[in-house]
Amino acid sequence: MGAENSKPTTSETYDEKRAMTYVTESMATVHLSDEEVYARYAGVSGDDLRKYAKSFAQDAKNRLAMNAVLANDPTQVLVNPKAALTDSHIFNVKLELEGAATNQKSSGRCWIFAGTNVMRLAAINKLKLRDDFELSQSYLFFYDKFEKANWFLENMIDLAEKDIDDRVVQYLLKDPVGDGGQWDMLINVVEKYGVVPKSVFPETYSSSNSRRLNWLVTVKLREFAAKIRKGAEQNIPKRQLRIQKEEMLQDIYRILTICLGQPPSEFDWEYNDKAGKYHSVTGLTPTKFLKQVVGYPISDTMSLINDPRNPVDKLYTVARLGNVVGGGPVRYVNTTAATLKKLAINVLKSGRPVWFGCDVGQFSERTIGAMDTKIFDYSLAFSTEFNLTKEERLLYGESLMTHAMVFTGVHLDSNGSPVRWRVENSWGDASGDKGFWIMSDDWFSEFVYQLVLEKGDVPRKMVALLDTEPVVLPAYDPMGALAGKY
Repeated sequence: MGAENSKPTTSETYDEKRAMTYVTESMATVHLSDEEVYARYAGVSGDDLRKYAKSFAQDAKNRLAMNAVLANDPTQVLVNPKAALTDSHIFNVKLELEGAATNQKSSGRCWIFAGTNVMRLAAINKLKLRDDFELSQSYLFFYDKFEKANWFLENMIDLAEKDIDDRVVQYLLKDPVGDGGQWDMLINVVEKYGVVPKSVFPETYSSSNSRRLNWLVTVKLREFAAKIRKGAEQNIPKRQLRIQKEEMLQDIYRILTICLGQPPSEFDWEYNDKAGKYHSVTGLTPTKFLKQVVGYPISDTMSLINDPRNPVDKLYTVARLGNVVGGGPVRYVNTTAATLKKLAINVLKSGRPVWFGCDVGQFSERTIGAMDTKIFDYSLAFSTEFNLTKEERLLYGESLMTHAMVFTGVHLDSNGSPVRWRVENSWGDASGDKGFWIMSDDWFSEFVYQLVLEKGDVPRKMVALLDTEPVVLPAYDPMGALAGKY
C-alpha cells in the first residue's frame, strides 16, 4: 500500500494519456492474431524505448524529480511534511514504567530484545532497578543458536531420503541458524534455560555483529548435512546418524563458546537500585532468576496473527519451524486486525507492554522514528501509487514479518479508536523519542502481523483454539518468517 496522497493535476493528465494510449493500442490489435500480437508486444523494441523516453521528457515534473533523486535516497527527498507533523510523541495511554532503549546493533536479535524488554519490566518494578537494566540477550542468543543447530540436523536426518533439490530441503539449507525467531521459540529457550542479567553474560563482538559467527556455524552445518545424506545413501540407520550428531554438535558448541562466551549455570548478582543502594544475591541459577526475580508468565502467553489469506478463528502452525527438539510448536490463532488492536489497547490500559511482529521496512523513517503509510509521497516524484492489499503482499512476496518490537502506549480519539501507537524499538536511542517510535493506526492495519498476549487477556473462545488441530502451512510460508531481518 503506497502513500495515500491526492494526485496533482499532472498525474491525472499523465494517467489519462496512458489510458487513451492503451485503448488506442488495444483497438489497433483487434485484427491481429495471437502470434502477431506476441511478435509486436512480447519483447522490448527500440521504438518502445524511444516512446517511453519521449513520454518521460514531455513531463517537466519527471525532470525535476530526477534532479532531486539522482544524488539522494528517494525516501529522504519524499518525506511528507504533513504526516511528519502528525506523528507526534503524545499519547493519552502510556505505560508509567518504560525501560531505556536497547540496541541489538548489527544482529537480527530483535525478537529476543523485544522479549527481554517485556520481561525486564517486572524485575525493574519489583526491585526498584534503574530503567537501563537489561536481561542478557546474548545468553538466550547462545542457546537459541545451539538448539537451532540441533533442530536443523534433526531435520536433515528426517529428510535425508528426499532429493537434494526438494523445495523444503533447499529452504532449510538456505539459513539454518539465522538470528531471527518467533515468540514460541523464545518460550522454548526461556523455559529450558532461564534468563540472566546482562551484567552476568554481557555482549561480545559476535553477539553484536553476528554475520561472521553465522557464517562459521552455517558452513559447518551444511557440511554435516552432506555427511548425513551420504550416510543415508549408504543405508546407515537413522539411530546411528543421531549418535554421530553428538560429535557434530560438539563442534558447534565450541564455535559458539569461543565467540559468545561460556553461559553460566550458577552465578552471584550484584547491583545498585535506582536510589544507588547496593544489593547482592548469591547462589542463583538462570531458571531460579527467571522464577524468583523476573516472574514473567511466559508459559501462559499465546500468539495471535492477522493473515488475511486464511480463515480467522483457526489455529495455524508452520511445518519444520522451531528451535528446541521436544519443545513446544510454533502456533498462532488467526484473527482480524481490529481484534488485535482492541486486545492490545486493553493490555496497555492495564499498564503492561505488548510484544508484536511486523514488516518494519515498509514506509518507515528512521530519523523521525515513524512508521506511517503516508510518510513518503512517492506519487509526487514517480506519478504512480502502490496498491497491493495486505493479502496480496503476502501472496506475491512483497511483505512478511521482519522485525519484533514492543507497544508501550497508544493515542485514542474521542471515540476510543486508535490514532497512533508508541513503540519501543531496539535500535538504540538516536532515533525517534530516545529510541521510541510512532506507528500510525493505518500502518498497524497494513503491516502488523503478530501480537503476543497473556492468555487471560484473550477471549476464552480464542484460547480454546489452542486445543484444536492446527492447519499446517508449508515451511516456506511467509507466516513462518523469523523476525530478525532488521
